[in-house]
Amino acid sequence: MNTHGRHIGTRREAGFTLLEMLVVLVIAGLLVSLASLQLTRNPRTDLNEEAQRLALLFESAGEEAQVRARPIAWQPLDGGFRFDVRTEDGWRPLRDDLLRARNWEGGVTGVTINFLDSDKSVSRLVFGTEAIDTPMEITLISPAGRATIIGGGNGRFQVR
Repeated sequence: MNTHGRHIGTRREAGFTLLEMLVVLVIAGLLVSLASLQLTRNPRTDLNEEAQRLALLFESAGEEAQVRARPIAWQPLDGGFRFDVRTEDGWRPLRDDLLRARNWEGGVTGVTINFLDSDKSVSRLVFGTEAIDTPMEITLISPAGRATIIGGGNGRFQVR
């Protein structure tokens, strides 16, 4: 104490030191890197999502064939697939927004198409102008595994 009765001491400035700021930045960096590791997608999930998308497109193609009163075919290609419509001149690719040609997603490397009442395998599916069709099984193959789309013949498709 000095002669006037007051304490003499050093006053600390408010705020963070450089060391405290660096520690906070390192912790934030670790949390961001851990979060990004958690956000990487599972290839099996991607394959199942591609199968779900394709099942919905199959349902739309069946309905579109009925509306147009023309058969629509789905054909897998290298790297993707397309839908064709039957015309007087033969099969022509569809170019509308929904049933346009697309590239595979989900790591698909191969496709098998089988009709459940037959042992034969075909290279494409044809959706007729009638609501009732042949039960079928479409299997998408990828390095992550397989996803199977089952068509019951009633215009609805499920992924298993």
